[in-house]
Amino acid sequence: SSKSITAEARSKLVSWLIAVRRQLKLSFESCCLAVNIMDRFLITTSVAADCFQLLGVTSLLIATKQVEVYSPRITQLLSLCCNSFSREQLCNLECLILLRLHFRLAAPTHAFFLDYFTSRTTGYQTDGEPQKKWKWLACKVCELSLADYTFNKYMPSVIVLCAVKLAKDLLKTHSAQPTDNKAGSSKTLESFGFQEYATFEAQLLVQQCTEDLKLLVSLNQDAVQDFISPLY
Repeated sequence: SSKSITAEARSKLVSWLIAVRRQLKLSFESCCLAVNIMDRFLITTSVAADCFQLLGVTSLLIATKQVEVYSPRITQLLSLCCNSFSREQLCNLECLILLRLHFRLAAPTHAFFLDYFTSRTTGYQTDGEPQKKWKWLACKVCELSLADYTFNKYMPSVIVLCAVKLAKDLLKTHSAQPTDNKAGSSKTLESFGFQEYATFEAQLLVQQCTEDLKLLVSLNQDAVQDFISPLY
């Protein structure tokens, strides 16, 4: 990533983008893809700290053009940045991002795997509040992980897999008795049809990611306190 951009600055920007996507009523997929585009661009190009917010909204614009029926207006995005940037600056950066990424915009995202894994959990397909709660909580955990650069070392599929399992564990909506972490990791992989990946290494990866997510949730209690009782 760019030397002028710190993990803390990235975290603040992603958290801001998450708030923007809610305000503009955009899909979680758009937000995830925007962060993916932004991170990939930062690998190729150094960005000055004072242009970081412009990179965020430009990445969001590109993502919404891929995902949404209607993208936000450029004037709307610029106003969210207190009109610190011009339309010309945004459009120029948009072209630069597309060139640096060679127009390869599609990517596996948290949102994609969240939809996939929640549709696979047939054993939990009961109507009512419990199902809505764990889906919401899993999405919230994924959001928190997006803003934390620590989780860039994990593939989105692993993060979402662990987030869904953690959400169910926290809400205690699953009927199975609690298992030890290693057995739980194996069962998690197998329950989603990943028997071929349920190796010892994969189980350790799931276990490590789950522990990191638990820590992340414990540090962000205020973001999830309405849905779960105190964890620690």
